[in-house]
Amino acid sequence: MSDVERVDQLRVLEELKAAAAAAQARIAVDLDLSQRREQEAAGVPAVRRGRGVGAQVALARRESPHQGGRLLGLAKALVLEMPHTYAALESGALSEWRATVLVRESICLDAAARAAFDAALWADPVAVGRLGTRALVARARQIAYRLDAASVVARARRAEHERGVSLRPAPDTMTYLTGLLPVAQGVGVWAALTRTADALRAQGDGRSRGQIMADTLVERVTGQASAERVPIEVQLVMTDKALLAADTEPAVIPGYGTVPAQFARDLITDRLDASAGTGGETNADAGKVLAWLRRLFTAPGTGELVALDSRRRIAPPGLARFIAVRDQACRTNWCDAPIRHRDHVVPAAEGGPTTAHNLRGACEGCNYARQAPGWTARTLDTSNDDNTGGNTAGQRAGPGGHVVELTTPTGHRYTSDAPPLPGRRPQRATAPPGPQAARPGARATDSALEHRMRADFAWTA
Repeated sequence: MSDVERVDQLRVLEELKAAAAAAQARIAVDLDLSQRREQEAAGVPAVRRGRGVGAQVALARRESPHQGGRLLGLAKALVLEMPHTYAALESGALSEWRATVLVRESICLDAAARAAFDAALWADPVAVGRLGTRALVARARQIAYRLDAASVVARARRAEHERGVSLRPAPDTMTYLTGLLPVAQGVGVWAALTRTADALRAQGDGRSRGQIMADTLVERVTGQASAERVPIEVQLVMTDKALLAADTEPAVIPGYGTVPAQFARDLITDRLDASAGTGGETNADAGKVLAWLRRLFTAPGTGELVALDSRRRIAPPGLARFIAVRDQACRTNWCDAPIRHRDHVVPAAEGGPTTAHNLRGACEGCNYARQAPGWTARTLDTSNDDNTGGNTAGQRAGPGGHVVELTTPTGHRYTSDAPPLPGRRPQRATAPPGPQAARPGARATDSALEHRMRADFAWTA
């Protein structure tokens, strides 16, 4: 194959990706209409029809439920309101991302204005096809403002209601703390941090400008005089060997992910040193417990969490804490959202007990999606090494551990395993715990289990 042919194939494949995205959009809209008709026939109130469709799209496309809802909204806008943009996507002249940008920039317009926006934008398709993404956004905004300036202004005002703060993992045991703020407030925060950084640098502070800004942000938000002494509880889960014997098994921070064992030990050591005071200096916080230990018990063959020994009652209650440590994030496939609800696998209204075996961690969106008609779930018995749970998506269940099978209204099934806690898990379970063994109250003296210990560290001021 010549380089000319390679370049030609790259273009053809890119156009094929766009055409496939258009086909997915059409299918998603058809699915939404079909599901709404079925829900109407089942007597679902009009205001609740369509619930759970975005979650089905997400599962089919192996995306998070939030992304599934966004993709469904994108599909409906393209197929039902923007025929020219959809045609460009279908022909391969427009990528899915650039189609998304156009839908986003016209979101404030009503259906009639959006149709006019679509026609005006594609009046010269050759010129549009040559625009870069930034220039395309500028062109789209000009057209939208010309069609309905009041709606564009109102959209900017409504955007203030979407302000918020989010947290997501970053490489090398760092994290991104993102604040979505009105422009005046965001610029004000940035200006205050830069003023402080410039002043301290002028006084000889050896930290970089960015380091001072980051430390100042932490100190002002938490009220601490030093960024290293943040008064917050962090659920650091690690094996006893990693804690006490310098083992290399990584630790886990629920809601963040895996961190190196040495990094985890350093976190604990720093808190213990701060609690005791060092170098003969007076430490106002000396004597306060900045780190404490809880024991987590796991089954020997599977590593499944079966008991938690809590020496300190904090909100949420012990069972909710147990679920948070076991599941770490929402248990729906491809959803990494934080746990907000403890969802009954078999609903309580149907007699499902409130036990660790019958609970799974879920985000708010996934829990509400499962309340739509046709959704069911069950906890699988993973003692059988050949059990796949009938999963049509190809995930393998078990052996061992807490596994939930979710069935959508179309009959597609997806299995979700609780993530393994730190510690190596054998390939086959030798004594898998049943539902009774999974109770939070199970004790280390159970003769059927030979418990291993995990160290669950938390620290506050």
